[in-house]
Amino acid sequence: MTIRPPKRGSPAPLVVLARRVGRLLTGTRGRTSRAARLRQRQLEIIMLIAAQAGLAAALSWWLAFNVLGNPNPVFAPTAAVGTIAAAIGQRTRRTVELLVGVGLGIVIGDGLVLIIGTGPWQTGVIVALAIGVALGLAGRGGTVVSQVGGTAVLIATLSSSQQNLELPRIVDAVTGSLVGLLVVALLLPLHPMRVMRRAASPVFDALAVHLGETEAALRTRDADRAVRAMDGLRAMRPDVERLRDALSGAEEVVTVAPARWHWRQHYQRYAHGVTHLTRVVADSQDLARQSATTVEYGERIPDHLPDAVAALADSVRQLQREVRTDAGHDGTRRHALRAADEAGRAVGAGLQNFAASVATQVRVTASDLVRATGCSVNEANQQVRQIARQGERKGGSAQPEE
Repeated sequence: MTIRPPKRGSPAPLVVLARRVGRLLTGTRGRTSRAARLRQRQLEIIMLIAAQAGLAAALSWWLAFNVLGNPNPVFAPTAAVGTIAAAIGQRTRRTVELLVGVGLGIVIGDGLVLIIGTGPWQTGVIVALAIGVALGLAGRGGTVVSQVGGTAVLIATLSSSQQNLELPRIVDAVTGSLVGLLVVALLLPLHPMRVMRRAASPVFDALAVHLGETEAALRTRDADRAVRAMDGLRAMRPDVERLRDALSGAEEVVTVAPARWHWRQHYQRYAHGVTHLTRVVADSQDLARQSATTVEYGERIPDHLPDAVAALADSVRQLQREVRTDAGHDGTRRHALRAADEAGRAVGAGLQNFAASVATQVRVTASDLVRATGCSVNEANQQVRQIARQGERKGGSAQPEE
């Protein structure tokens, strides 16, 4: 076997190995740091929700026992904790579903007890029919179904030994649910902007990183790198879902919590930009996939094409800074339109099939970023189209790259 000497001017193998190890360590440190920040953010939210649940349970028990005179106030704290434990942004709906489920369970349970009586087989029949009716009305499992089933079980099993279960059950459910909402809205409300920023930060950071990897893949003709960027973008789905939940939760807080009403306008501006960010994530997945295909087919890639992707990454970073400080979006729009200009220049310089698809996808992504700054769909598309055409004319008049 013949060992070929390295080409003249190329780095020594040990230097190449050292560089690779350095990049690996840097990437590992970055991922570890991001994971630590994410765990810290999650811990803060967990501690606040736990405090809300504990306070709601204590208050609801005290009210049911001392004010309403219930000697066994079990259901009030249960309802309160059920309201608090609902996903952030779904607590108001969870409360309504809980009350509807309790009422429906009482109606079905009482009606069937009067018809078929109580006992083991009667309990099975009552619960089966109650769950069937609840699923038929709700169309899916959830709070309504669980409360219907639980209430039906209590009535079927305890009505023979305890009378008048219905009214205490309803009163406890209403008391616990209202106390839960009171704690969320007045006593320990979440800070809407902190919730959104904590959820949006991992999405912004990862999106900018993967767009940067896509740019590098195009510039170095590394198809595997583009595929890794695409896989990384697809792996962002849990972060995107958490961001959507955070938006819903922040909207709930600024709607029901008087202490947070002054954040409404800020929330609306922030939510507008972040909502379109989720569209940019999907756009970037297509961009990375098409970039990998372009490299695999060995198509010509003028420098304007990776420059366009780099401008998209700059636009994402700028959008993060602007929504965080509630500043204007001139910088985000400028970088997005620069991406459209570079994509147009690449088209003017001459692109083949898949590379042309990359340029088109850059324009789509740029348009969504412009929309994130507050522009309408038509306005954003018009601006991107106009800039891209100007760039195409400039690229066509320039000397073709070798």
